[in-house]
Amino acid sequence: MQSKSIFGLIVIGAVILLAQSTLYIVKETERAVLLKFGEVYNADVTPGIHFKIPIVNKVRIFDSRVLTLDARPQAYLTLEKKRLIVDSFVKWRVGNVEKFYTATSGDEFKAAQLLSDRVDTGLRNQFGERTVTEVVSGEREELMAELTANLSKIALTELGVEVVDVRVKRIDLPPEVSESVYQRMRTEREREARELRSRGKELAEGIRADADRQKTVIEAQAYRESEEIRGEGDAGAASIYAEAYSANPEFYSFHRSLQAYRESFGQNGDVLLLKPDSDFFKYLDKSTAP
Repeated sequence: MQSKSIFGLIVIGAVILLAQSTLYIVKETERAVLLKFGEVYNADVTPGIHFKIPIVNKVRIFDSRVLTLDARPQAYLTLEKKRLIVDSFVKWRVGNVEKFYTATSGDEFKAAQLLSDRVDTGLRNQFGERTVTEVVSGEREELMAELTANLSKIALTELGVEVVDVRVKRIDLPPEVSESVYQRMRTEREREARELRSRGKELAEGIRADADRQKTVIEAQAYRESEEIRGEGDAGAASIYAEAYSANPEFYSFHRSLQAYRESFGQNGDVLLLKPDSDFFKYLDKSTAP
Protein backbone atom coordinates (compact mmCIF):
# COMPACT_ATOMS: atom_id res chain seq x y z
CA MET A 1 0.00 0.00 0.00
CA GLN A 2 2.76 2.37 0.89
CA SER A 3 4.64 1.52 -2.29
CA LYS A 4 1.56 2.41 -4.36
CA SER A 5 1.25 5.77 -2.61
CA ILE A 6 4.90 6.55 -3.23
CA PHE A 7 4.54 5.52 -6.87
CA GLY A 8 1.50 7.76 -7.20
CA LEU A 9 3.37 10.73 -5.76
CA ILE A 10 6.23 10.09 -8.15
CA VAL A 11 3.82 9.99 -11.09
CA ILE A 12 2.15 13.24 -9.99
CA GLY A 13 5.53 14.92 -9.57
CA ALA A 14 6.60 13.75 -13.01
CA VAL A 15 3.39 15.08 -14.55
CA ILE A 16 3.93 18.45 -12.86
CA LEU A 17 7.52 18.65 -14.06
CA LEU A 18 6.45 17.63 -17.56
CA ALA A 19 3.72 20.30 -17.56
CA GLN A 20 6.15 22.97 -16.36
CA SER A 21 8.61 22.05 -19.06
CA THR A 22 6.08 21.79 -21.89
CA LEU A 23 3.46 24.45 -21.00
CA TYR A 24 3.89 28.21 -20.74
CA ILE A 25 1.46 31.10 -20.32
CA VAL A 26 1.58 34.49 -22.03
CA LYS A 27 -0.49 37.21 -20.29
CA GLU A 28 -2.47 39.91 -22.01
CA THR A 29 0.11 42.49 -20.93
CA GLU A 30 3.02 40.48 -22.34
CA ARG A 31 4.63 39.67 -25.66
CA ALA A 32 6.67 36.51 -26.24
CA VAL A 33 9.00 34.93 -28.77
CA LEU A 34 9.47 31.14 -29.16
CA LEU A 35 12.99 29.94 -29.91
CA LYS A 36 14.05 26.67 -31.50
CA PHE A 37 17.66 25.77 -30.80
CA GLY A 38 18.33 29.48 -30.12
CA GLU A 39 16.76 30.74 -33.35
CA VAL A 40 13.42 32.55 -33.59
CA TYR A 41 10.73 30.04 -34.40
CA ASN A 42 7.59 32.04 -33.57
CA ALA A 43 8.21 35.77 -33.62
CA ASP A 44 5.01 36.86 -31.84
CA VAL A 45 3.30 34.38 -29.56
CA THR A 46 -0.29 35.34 -28.83
CA PRO A 47 -1.57 35.56 -25.22
CA GLY A 48 -2.80 32.30 -23.72
CA ILE A 49 -1.52 28.79 -22.87
CA HIS A 50 0.98 27.25 -25.30
CA PHE A 51 3.08 24.11 -25.64
CA LYS A 52 6.80 23.80 -26.22
CA ILE A 53 9.26 20.97 -26.64
CA PRO A 54 11.68 20.74 -23.74
CA ILE A 55 15.34 21.36 -24.57
CA VAL A 56 14.36 22.14 -28.20
CA ASN A 57 12.26 25.24 -27.49
CA LYS A 58 12.79 28.22 -25.19
CA VAL A 59 10.43 31.11 -24.54
CA ARG A 60 11.37 34.75 -23.87
CA ILE A 61 8.55 36.88 -22.47
CA PHE A 62 8.57 40.69 -22.49
CA ASP A 63 6.36 43.38 -20.94
CA SER A 64 4.15 44.90 -23.65
CA ARG A 65 2.87 47.79 -21.55
CA VAL A 66 4.00 51.39 -22.02
CA LEU A 67 7.24 51.92 -20.12
CA THR A 68 8.92 55.15 -19.04
CA LEU A 69 12.52 56.06 -19.70
CA ASP A 70 13.52 58.99 -17.49
CA ALA A 71 16.69 60.30 -19.08
CA ARG A 72 19.37 62.21 -17.21
CA PRO A 73 19.52 65.99 -17.83
CA GLN A 74 21.76 66.75 -20.80
CA ALA A 75 23.30 69.94 -22.20
CA TYR A 76 22.32 71.03 -25.73
CA LEU A 77 23.27 73.99 -27.90
CA THR A 78 20.59 76.06 -29.62
CA LEU A 79 20.78 77.76 -33.00
CA GLU A 80 22.40 80.82 -31.35
CA LYS A 81 24.99 78.52 -29.70
CA LYS A 82 23.42 79.03 -26.28
CA ARG A 83 23.79 76.14 -23.86
CA LEU A 84 20.67 74.72 -22.20
CA ILE A 85 20.21 71.94 -19.64
CA VAL A 86 17.28 69.77 -20.76
CA ASP A 87 15.50 67.19 -18.58
CA SER A 88 13.27 64.85 -20.60
CA PHE A 89 11.49 61.49 -20.49
CA VAL A 90 10.28 58.96 -23.09
CA LYS A 91 7.23 56.69 -23.17
CA TRP A 92 7.92 53.48 -25.15
CA ARG A 93 6.80 49.88 -25.62
CA VAL A 94 7.80 46.79 -27.53
CA GLY A 95 6.54 47.08 -31.12
CA ASN A 96 8.35 44.35 -33.07
CA VAL A 97 9.07 41.39 -30.78
CA GLU A 98 11.49 39.64 -33.10
CA LYS A 99 13.52 42.80 -33.77
CA PHE A 100 13.46 43.68 -30.10
CA TYR A 101 14.87 40.29 -29.18
CA THR A 102 17.55 40.22 -31.87
CA ALA A 103 18.66 43.83 -31.13
CA THR A 104 18.64 43.72 -27.33
CA SER A 105 18.50 39.99 -26.46
CA GLY A 106 15.29 40.86 -24.66
CA ASP A 107 17.09 42.96 -22.07
CA GLU A 108 14.94 45.97 -21.14
CA PHE A 109 17.88 47.76 -19.51
CA LYS A 110 19.94 47.43 -22.68
CA ALA A 111 16.97 48.56 -24.77
CA ALA A 112 16.51 51.62 -22.53
CA GLN A 113 20.21 52.47 -22.85
CA LEU A 114 20.17 52.19 -26.66
CA LEU A 115 16.94 54.21 -26.82
CA SER A 116 18.42 56.86 -24.52
CA ASP A 117 21.32 57.36 -26.94
CA ARG A 118 18.93 57.87 -29.84
CA VAL A 119 16.78 60.27 -27.84
CA ASP A 120 19.88 62.26 -26.94
CA THR A 121 20.86 62.50 -30.61
CA GLY A 122 17.33 63.51 -31.65
CA LEU A 123 17.07 66.24 -29.00
CA ARG A 124 20.51 67.56 -29.90
CA ASN A 125 19.50 67.86 -33.57
CA GLN A 126 16.14 69.47 -32.80
CA PHE A 127 17.58 72.02 -30.37
CA GLY A 128 20.39 72.85 -32.78
CA GLU A 129 17.84 73.93 -35.41
CA ARG A 130 15.89 76.30 -33.13
CA THR A 131 16.43 79.39 -31.00
CA VAL A 132 15.96 79.57 -27.24
CA THR A 133 12.58 81.28 -27.63
CA GLU A 134 11.35 78.61 -30.01
CA VAL A 135 12.36 75.64 -27.84
CA VAL A 136 11.03 77.22 -24.66
CA SER A 137 7.64 78.40 -25.88
CA GLY A 138 7.23 79.14 -29.57
CA GLU A 139 7.75 75.73 -31.24
CA ARG A 140 8.00 73.40 -28.25
CA GLU A 141 4.95 71.29 -29.14
CA GLU A 142 6.05 71.09 -32.77
CA LEU A 143 9.53 70.06 -31.65
CA MET A 144 8.19 67.24 -29.47
CA ALA A 145 5.81 65.95 -32.16
CA GLU A 146 8.52 65.93 -34.84
CA LEU A 147 11.02 64.27 -32.50
CA THR A 148 8.51 61.60 -31.47
CA ALA A 149 7.66 60.74 -35.08
CA ASN A 150 11.30 60.57 -36.24
CA LEU A 151 12.49 58.69 -33.18
CA SER A 152 9.66 56.16 -33.40
CA LYS A 153 10.62 55.25 -36.97
CA ILE A 154 14.30 54.83 -36.11
CA ALA A 155 13.66 52.93 -32.87
CA LEU A 156 11.14 50.58 -34.48
CA THR A 157 13.51 49.79 -37.36
CA GLU A 158 16.66 49.38 -35.28
CA LEU A 159 15.38 48.20 -31.89
CA GLY A 160 11.82 46.96 -32.46
CA VAL A 161 10.65 49.64 -30.01
CA GLU A 162 7.70 51.98 -30.56
CA VAL A 163 8.17 55.46 -29.10
CA VAL A 164 4.79 56.66 -27.84
CA ASP A 165 5.80 60.12 -26.66
CA VAL A 166 8.80 62.30 -25.88
CA ARG A 167 8.41 65.15 -23.40
CA VAL A 168 10.68 67.82 -21.95
CA LYS A 169 10.11 68.25 -18.24
CA ARG A 170 12.39 71.21 -17.68
CA ILE A 171 14.75 73.53 -19.51
CA ASP A 172 17.34 75.42 -17.46
CA LEU A 173 20.30 77.63 -18.12
CA PRO A 174 23.71 76.39 -16.94
CA PRO A 175 24.60 77.53 -13.39
CA GLU A 176 27.41 79.77 -14.63
CA VAL A 177 24.98 81.55 -16.98
CA SER A 178 21.99 81.69 -14.64
CA GLU A 179 23.67 84.09 -12.20
CA SER A 180 24.56 86.58 -14.94
CA VAL A 181 21.05 86.34 -16.37
CA TYR A 182 19.48 86.90 -12.97
CA GLN A 183 21.82 89.83 -12.34
CA ARG A 184 20.86 91.40 -15.67
CA MET A 185 17.17 90.86 -14.90
CA ARG A 186 17.65 92.43 -11.46
CA THR A 187 19.41 95.44 -13.01
CA GLU A 188 16.63 95.91 -15.56
CA ARG A 189 13.96 95.69 -12.86
CA GLU A 190 15.80 98.24 -10.71
CA ARG A 191 16.07 100.58 -13.69
CA GLU A 192 12.35 100.25 -14.37
CA ALA A 193 11.64 100.87 -10.68
CA ARG A 194 13.73 104.06 -10.74
CA GLU A 195 11.92 105.26 -13.85
CA LEU A 196 8.55 104.59 -12.26
CA ARG A 197 9.56 106.37 -9.05
CA SER A 198 10.82 109.44 -10.94
CA ARG A 199 7.68 109.46 -13.07
CA GLY A 200 5.54 109.19 -9.96
CA LYS A 201 7.49 112.00 -8.27
CA GLU A 202 7.02 114.18 -11.32
CA LEU A 203 3.27 113.51 -11.36
CA ALA A 204 3.08 114.18 -7.62
CA GLU A 205 4.80 117.54 -8.04
CA GLY A 206 2.41 118.44 -10.85
CA ILE A 207 -0.62 117.46 -8.76
CA ARG A 208 0.72 119.38 -5.75
CA ALA A 209 1.40 122.49 -7.86
CA ASP A 210 -2.08 122.31 -9.39
CA ALA A 211 -3.63 121.94 -5.91
CA ASP A 212 -1.68 124.97 -4.64
CA ARG A 213 -2.80 126.98 -7.66
CA GLN A 214 -6.43 126.00 -7.14
CA LYS A 215 -6.10 126.88 -3.44
CA THR A 216 -4.78 130.38 -4.29
CA VAL A 217 -7.53 130.92 -6.84
CA ILE A 218 -10.26 129.77 -4.43
CA GLU A 219 -8.90 131.98 -1.60
CA ALA A 220 -8.72 134.98 -3.96
CA GLN A 221 -12.26 134.40 -5.16
CA ALA A 222 -13.48 134.01 -1.57
CA TYR A 223 -11.70 137.21 -0.49
CA ARG A 224 -13.16 139.11 -3.44
CA GLU A 225 -16.66 137.85 -2.66
CA SER A 226 -16.24 138.65 1.04
CA GLU A 227 -15.10 142.18 0.21
CA GLU A 228 -18.02 142.63 -2.13
CA ILE A 229 -20.42 141.41 0.56
CA ARG A 230 -18.74 143.63 3.19
CA GLY A 231 -18.92 146.61 0.84
CA GLU A 232 -22.60 145.93 0.17
CA GLY A 233 -23.19 145.66 3.93
CA ASP A 234 -21.33 148.88 4.65
CA ALA A 235 -23.24 150.63 1.88
CA GLY A 236 -26.51 149.32 3.31
CA ALA A 237 -25.54 150.43 6.82
CA ALA A 238 -24.53 153.87 5.57
CA SER A 239 -27.82 154.15 3.74
CA ILE A 240 -29.74 153.22 6.89
CA TYR A 241 -27.70 155.69 8.92
CA ALA A 242 -28.38 158.40 6.35
CA GLU A 243 -32.11 157.73 6.39
CA ALA A 244 -32.17 157.77 10.19
CA TYR A 245 -30.18 161.01 10.35
CA SER A 246 -32.36 162.70 7.80
CA ALA A 247 -35.53 161.64 9.65
CA ASN A 248 -34.49 163.40 12.94
CA PRO A 249 -31.03 164.98 12.83
CA GLU A 250 -31.22 166.32 16.35
CA PHE A 251 -32.09 162.96 17.90
CA TYR A 252 -29.39 161.25 15.83
CA SER A 253 -26.82 163.80 17.03
CA PHE A 254 -27.96 163.31 20.65
CA HIS A 255 -27.69 159.52 20.33
CA ARG A 256 -24.18 159.73 18.88
CA SER A 257 -23.12 162.02 21.71
CA LEU A 258 -24.34 159.54 24.30
CA GLN A 259 -22.34 156.79 22.61
CA ALA A 260 -19.26 159.04 22.65
CA TYR A 261 -19.76 159.74 26.40
CA ARG A 262 -20.12 156.02 27.16
CA GLU A 263 -16.97 155.13 25.26
CA SER A 264 -14.95 158.05 26.65
CA PHE A 265 -15.87 157.64 30.31
CA GLY A 266 -16.08 153.85 30.42
CA GLN A 267 -12.72 153.37 32.20
CA ASN A 268 -11.79 154.69 35.67
CA GLY A 269 -9.08 157.31 35.63
CA ASP A 270 -9.86 158.62 32.15
CA VAL A 271 -8.97 162.28 31.78
CA LEU A 272 -10.06 164.65 28.98
CA LEU A 273 -8.75 168.17 28.58
CA LEU A 274 -11.43 170.07 26.72
CA LYS A 275 -12.84 173.57 26.75
CA PRO A 276 -16.13 173.93 28.58
CA ASP A 277 -17.78 175.39 25.53
CA SER A 278 -16.62 172.49 23.33
CA ASP A 279 -19.22 170.73 21.14
CA PHE A 280 -18.39 167.52 23.03
CA PHE A 281 -20.27 168.90 26.06
CA LYS A 282 -23.08 170.29 23.97
CA TYR A 283 -25.78 168.15 25.57
CA LEU A 284 -24.31 168.48 29.07
CA ASP A 285 -24.67 172.22 29.10
CA LYS A 286 -27.96 173.18 30.71
CA SER A 287 -28.13 176.41 28.81
CA THR A 288 -28.32 174.55 25.57
CA ALA A 289 -30.61 171.79 26.74
CA PRO A 290 -33.89 171.70 24.82
